[in-house]
Amino acid sequence: MDKLYYSISEVADMFGVNTSLIRYWEKEFDCIRPTKNKKGKRQFTRSDIENLRKIFHLTKECGFTLAGAKEQLKTSDVDDEKIKAIDTLVEIKQFLQELKETL
Repeated sequence: MDKLYYSISEVADMFGVNTSLIRYWEKEFDCIRPTKNKKGKRQFTRSDIENLRKIFHLTKECGFTLAGAKEQLKTSDVDDEKIKAIDTLVEIKQFLQELKETL
């Protein structure tokens, strides 16, 4: 990540989800507050993306409900090292799948 701001479509692509889910999480979680440009387009910061990564991890990878994810975010720090390890494993899996397709 090397930009200051990311569009909603770029963020959705990062997580492999629809933009509607990003908008829904924005409404449900107070920690996600993208700015909007003059045209009303959302601009997500690195901080927003890190918060989305935690929400994605809790809901999609750990199976928490939204209420459970909210409570988990309030009561404890989500283990960033674990999230990074999962991201690395996902990247390795994608690489191996691409390699398998080329053979």
